Amino acid sequence: MAVHSLDLDPLLKRTFGYGSFRPLQREICETTLAGQDVFALLPTGGGKSLCFQLPALARPGLTVVVSPLIALMKDQVDALQASGVAATFLNSSLDGDEARSRLRGLHRGEYKLLYVAPERLMLEGWAANLKKWNVDCLAIDEAHCVSEWGHDFRPEYRQIAKLRDLLPGVPVMALTATATTRVRADIITHLKLRDPAVFVASFNRPNLTYRVIPKDQPLKQIIEFIRKREHECGIVYCASRAATERVAEGLAGRGFAARPYHAGLDAAERARNQEQFLRDDTRIICATIAFGMGINKPNVRWIIHHDLPKNIEGYYQETGRAGRDGLPGDCLLLFSAGDIAKQTHFLDEITDAQEQQIARAQLRQIVHYAESSGCRRSELLGYFGEKFPGDNCAACDNCLEPRETYDGTLAAQKFLSCIYRILQNSRFGAGLNHIIEVLTGADTEKIRRWGHDRLTTYGIGADLTRPQWAAVGRELMRLGYVTVAEGEYATLELTEEGMAVLRARTPITLTKPMDLPKARRTARREGDIECDEILFDRLRTLRKQLADERRVPAYIIFGDTTLRAMARQYPESVDDMDGIPGMGEKKRAEFGELFANEVAAYLRTNSRQPFNG
Repeated sequence: MAVHSLDLDPLLKRTFGYGSFRPLQREICETTLAGQDVFALLPTGGGKSLCFQLPALARPGLTVVVSPLIALMKDQVDALQASGVAATFLNSSLDGDEARSRLRGLHRGEYKLLYVAPERLMLEGWAANLKKWNVDCLAIDEAHCVSEWGHDFRPEYRQIAKLRDLLPGVPVMALTATATTRVRADIITHLKLRDPAVFVASFNRPNLTYRVIPKDQPLKQIIEFIRKREHECGIVYCASRAATERVAEGLAGRGFAARPYHAGLDAAERARNQEQFLRDDTRIICATIAFGMGINKPNVRWIIHHDLPKNIEGYYQETGRAGRDGLPGDCLLLFSAGDIAKQTHFLDEITDAQEQQIARAQLRQIVHYAESSGCRRSELLGYFGEKFPGDNCAACDNCLEPRETYDGTLAAQKFLSCIYRILQNSRFGAGLNHIIEVLTGADTEKIRRWGHDRLTTYGIGADLTRPQWAAVGRELMRLGYVTVAEGEYATLELTEEGMAVLRARTPITLTKPMDLPKARRTARREGDIECDEILFDRLRTLRKQLADERRVPAYIIFGDTTLRAMARQYPESVDDMDGIPGMGEKKRAEFGELFANEVAAYLRTNSRQPFNG
């Protein structure tokens, strides 16, 4: 028999042990119980799962929960079963006998909640099953997966809308922890929600502190950070599997209880590492972004991003895994211009034009956040359409230690003028890297072909390095003087404001970029060599391949110092290898040509970078 919405309090207390609801939970539960479609946006730690779990207990039939990850399903079903709720899941982790047993239970009406992946709902025979199972509600968890503009788009989520025709009278609930206004509209459209009640909680996590620092010897920075928090649990997010392994090994080698987590590990090891973290046997997980969705571990005290996230939504969700219990949490992002280059390189390989355009826009937004001198909390909330009520949050680096500013009028005039001259001369715009090459007087095939070496702005920016010009360009975008043109190519254009300040020579104040000049002047250690980071990654991949073929550790082939020297000097032949540290005769004879060929192949599609010193 259905429970009236007024009886939700005792049901909440009896089943889950909570004496009160979190913000918006009661309203969401009552609305769905009244039969209306619901769109609910509650930040990580806001208790969105309860919004469909509690109403499921108040309904006579079955609530089907569409969930994207096996780990998320198991975690929630385990928690529900521990609370005495008849819940189950069906996914590829089950053997045939167990899956058939659960299907029989569903046919007998033994369960209140069923967790299932979206693609399984589309399998043959499932339409008939859903009609038989007395489905009362369809809850779509992680609903942002339906939108191409979301941070975790999954095409199979688009198929869920077919269930509207199959179950026309069943209310649908879409839930997510992160979504911009654009993504919210996408979710409502693609899931065919009918006049939904929309609930949006505040994105502010007042217990979290946000910091961004320049990446410089990242393992050393991470160790320095966690040494002050040795008894606390935390997650180090890395962009690649190799980085997670490298960081986990580096921390474990220095006595920290750290484990890796990524899709390349076998299922048993991945599950074991996750379980150890959940049980606090392992304090630190070094993970790719696959880790954390649906993992309700309340005592994660800190989050470190070893690499630049792909977008703000992903960053917000990952930092949101700290402090879910409401106690303080620290969020640290290590940022370098090299990470921007890596991400841009990966984006260049995306073949779908619209997908690439979306990814570029998302990358610009997270770079804007990382380099901004404004309040981090205000920046994050503003991205999601919420205004922070104050000028100083007192809980981010920029509010606690405001960055210095300087008179950037001359640099800004040079940059804006270069954009204007290129467009005037060629009738088409250019991207950030090409503008910087013109300013610094680079000798490239494109510059010669387009005649940009004859522009008045050619070489007028030789006083600044390429990274410094890139920082100036990105800040001028943040200030609204420069914009990125719509379309396939990410060319820069002057806005009306940019044209006005160029003509009037209006004074412009810029923020000094985050920098660690003293750290770079210390004694050289492995990893300190400034080099082409993308080429370094390619050489490291080649080294790994050679090491695997010989079944030896990678350092037996070459150490990182050798690879970084190659990624700095660009040797295109064996003869060019002279002076590369670690390049003995035998190694030069055995491996020199292979690495020189890799450098030459890289230079066919990339220009050399100049380095200081």
